[in-house]
Amino acid sequence: MVFFLMFIEIKASPAHSTAALIVDEPEETDPWDLPELKDAGVPWSALDTKGKVLRVLISVGKLILLLGFLYMFVCSLDILSSAFQLVGGKTAGDIFQDNEILSNPLAGLVIGVLVTLLVQSSSTSSSIVVSMVSSGLLTVQVAVPIIMGTNIGTSVTNTLVAMTQAGERNTFRRAFAGATVHDFFNWLSVLVLLPLEVASGYLFVVTKLITDSFEIQSGEAPDLLNVITDPLTESIIELDASVISGIATDDPEAKNKSLIKRWCQTFTNTTLMNVTVPGPENCTSPSLCWVDGNYTFTLKNVSQTYNIKKCTHLFVDVNLSDMAVGLILLALSLLVLCSCLILIVKLLNSMLKGQVAVVIKKVLNTNFPFPFGWVTGYIAILVGAGMTFIVQSSSVFTSAITPLVGIGVISIERAYPLCLGSNIGTTTTAILAAMASPGETLADALQIALVHFLFNISGIILWYPIPFTRVPIRLAKGLGNITGKYRWFAVVYIICCFFVLPLLIFALSLAGWKVLVGVGVPLLIMLIIIIVINILQKRKPGWLPAVLRSWDFLPLWAHSLAPCDKAVGVLIAKCCCCCKCCQAASDDQEDRAEQLENNKTTHTAVYDNHAMSVENEAEDGMKIELNILKMTTL
Repeated sequence: MVFFLMFIEIKASPAHSTAALIVDEPEETDPWDLPELKDAGVPWSALDTKGKVLRVLISVGKLILLLGFLYMFVCSLDILSSAFQLVGGKTAGDIFQDNEILSNPLAGLVIGVLVTLLVQSSSTSSSIVVSMVSSGLLTVQVAVPIIMGTNIGTSVTNTLVAMTQAGERNTFRRAFAGATVHDFFNWLSVLVLLPLEVASGYLFVVTKLITDSFEIQSGEAPDLLNVITDPLTESIIELDASVISGIATDDPEAKNKSLIKRWCQTFTNTTLMNVTVPGPENCTSPSLCWVDGNYTFTLKNVSQTYNIKKCTHLFVDVNLSDMAVGLILLALSLLVLCSCLILIVKLLNSMLKGQVAVVIKKVLNTNFPFPFGWVTGYIAILVGAGMTFIVQSSSVFTSAITPLVGIGVISIERAYPLCLGSNIGTTTTAILAAMASPGETLADALQIALVHFLFNISGIILWYPIPFTRVPIRLAKGLGNITGKYRWFAVVYIICCFFVLPLLIFALSLAGWKVLVGVGVPLLIMLIIIIVINILQKRKPGWLPAVLRSWDFLPLWAHSLAPCDKAVGVLIAKCCCCCKCCQAASDDQEDRAEQLENNKTTHTAVYDNHAMSVENEAEDGMKIELNILKMTTL
């Protein structure tokens, strides 16, 4: 119901429907126009030499602070990912064990989404899939929908970052739209490409041809931004990523092993030794098997790992469970992330003023002259891919541009191709990482990485080249208008889009194809009908019967968020009132206790004579009796 209502809200036309809640009060300016960041300071030309030097020093200081906050922001995202892995990493590994569920494409898609939400890293969830394919637990065809799901799950980070800008209505409108344009692109791409893949195996066939036609040698994934961030993040926490992969590949030793890395340097020695086995059938080969009485011996490679150097991070000697450490890091990383983001926005607002803002806006948002204006968007895609390749995380890059969209430095039309480029950039890192795989597993690992790459390229072909097909921008703006007016709806969107909807699809897919078709097809048909009616209401209202030219024939709650907004407002008011009453009652109790203590002290100090104290108590008793008589009379 929430999604149907959202489509009605986004699509309804203000000219022909009174239910169009995406239209606010008449405004003099378009809320999507980039705001002018005016400089209220003294102009440069009016400053003397001392003032100019001071301004330059202040600007350099602000730039250094900005870089410092950006560094802390990136590190906090890395720690946040580690925290989510500690909290839900083993659960993610257990989810990947059930191969019967994974063979269902829709279930595989949802598992990819949920696991990426748990570990907050598409790279981690993709590496789990690659390890399972390499070990033979999954085929490449089964892994394709899971890879699609990881693409969706990683886009929740910048949506959460946009929530930190909910203080100012228009800023939140732009920031949330800039974040969710990434969500809509991923969901729409899956909506088209998943059925195509199930029907034709398009992604599998094309990537198989690529891997078979080239002789690709093993390489090594580069460390670019990690070289800068690892010294800080590894001093706080280091994780053993092989534990999650081991659980997913059904390694019994991994299940009882902690994700927190204790030993950073180890040595493994493999020796050919005589070992006892239950019977001759357990021998490594018939020629290396002999029986001595009741014992059967064989030659077998035995590996022993020796710990050499202990890690130096903060939690190496802490006797806490993975869950407890994860929750501590989760709280701290969220605190640092939100603080850094708020400070970055404040610094950007103070720095991007006057001529500086004009220059930056022109560079970022101006198109090339006619007839080469169309090239600008593709250059933005390349810039997004390059920047993501440098930072090695699409979440970091998209989360960094979200506040820039909010304060009006980057338009949503420019943020869209940058996000598309970031999707490509993160797959190139995965390709290089796959090329570091051993020779026997290189082909499968590389094919999975190429599936991710081709999926994003196909999505760009679907939703970018022709301006008419840039549907994610229009949907993101519609959702931005809704959340700008009803800011609580942003929370509803995140919960429904990333948790309720995937879990509903997962439950229906587990129930079987009959249940899935019986429930899903009517809902899909209803959604298509709503979209078609909305389009006709906006463009060709005369084609519709009079009753369908607006949604006013429905109950107000069915085509408007206003009743929900009133309910939320009342609930918040009651909560605030309750908190205020509790606070007031607490303050009253404290005041009374303090007053009684003062009275007691005064009585003790003044009435040293016992007779006077008794007389005072008698007077107090008479006052109480008089009050009781008055209340009885009333």
